[in-house]
Amino acid sequence: MTLTAEVVKNTLSQVIDPNTGKDLVSSKSAKNIQVSGSAISLDVELGYPAKSQLEPIRQLVVSALKQVPGVGDVTVNVTSKIVAHAVQRGVKLLPTVKNIIAVASGKGGVGKSTTAANLALALAAEGAAVGILDADIYGPSQPLLMGISGRPETTDGKTMEPMENHGLQVSSIGFMINPDEPMIWRGPIVTQALQQLLTQTNWRDLDYLIVDMPPGTGDVQLTLSQKVPVTGAVIVTTPQDIALLDARKGLKMFEKVDIPILGIIENMSTHICSQCGHAEAIFGEGGGEKMCADFGIDFLGRLPLTMAIREQADAGKPTVIADPEGPIAAVYKDIARKIAIKVAEKAKDMTSKFPTITIQHT
Repeated sequence: MTLTAEVVKNTLSQVIDPNTGKDLVSSKSAKNIQVSGSAISLDVELGYPAKSQLEPIRQLVVSALKQVPGVGDVTVNVTSKIVAHAVQRGVKLLPTVKNIIAVASGKGGVGKSTTAANLALALAAEGAAVGILDADIYGPSQPLLMGISGRPETTDGKTMEPMENHGLQVSSIGFMINPDEPMIWRGPIVTQALQQLLTQTNWRDLDYLIVDMPPGTGDVQLTLSQKVPVTGAVIVTTPQDIALLDARKGLKMFEKVDIPILGIIENMSTHICSQCGHAEAIFGEGGGEKMCADFGIDFLGRLPLTMAIREQADAGKPTVIADPEGPIAAVYKDIARKIAIKVAEKAKDMTSKFPTITIQHT
């Protein structure tokens, strides 16, 4: 059998990316296939951040191609390329942010902010440029979670630099007010503050901006869905019936404003006793999966209720930073990868491809 690019392509069509479940040819991941005698070289381009996955996938491709008769040297270069994806109609992308992911919940107290922080850190750990916007004007918690204090700097008096820690760019109203000061603002001022935080922060070439949404379905959520270019939303809930009831409302809100739901995360699914390790479903079980089945959306994963998650978050070092190789960090990373893959599978943003039309009077 003569070794040709077509033979190589046929082999690669049988190689499945373990993260997406799709083969490298139909997903258009295999590129620049070159055959020279018995030597093969190619690039594999993944649409999601995958620092920890690059070598395993490279080995998978090399192993498959080495099985082909007559193959000698195999050179495979695996990279990630994250691009901007389509958002709601009539909303323009931010020039320095490729994808905005809203992390929302129907009600408070389900661990949404801690989840948002860990997901952002998990994406950054895989090599993505990530920011986090604290959209909870009344109850900002990202300064504490990220272990950041102080005020943001401004060079022009109009825009501000994001605060930074753990490799993330962060913006929050919490950096501009006294921690004990209540935000007694009406809806229009709150929505204006959110827009300013988003557009007047000098985000530096972000692959993903995670927006930690306030709980509920009020003014801020409506503003976000109508004026902010959101790629997709993730709903955080607990298995408890009352939390699921509110999560459904949040899900329906995003559906009505044409923002796709990337999936549901079930937080505090089981309580792990810090003394004996016994697991107990104190908030019920299976609620998140049932909700996914009801609405035909993806179940992204479940996280336990443990003291360690709370202690690490309160110390300003969320689990993905405090215990990066631990089992709970692995769950956050798995969920973050699923979200990134869901984003990568969406239609790409093509607005930058359109020519600018100017009409001149001659």
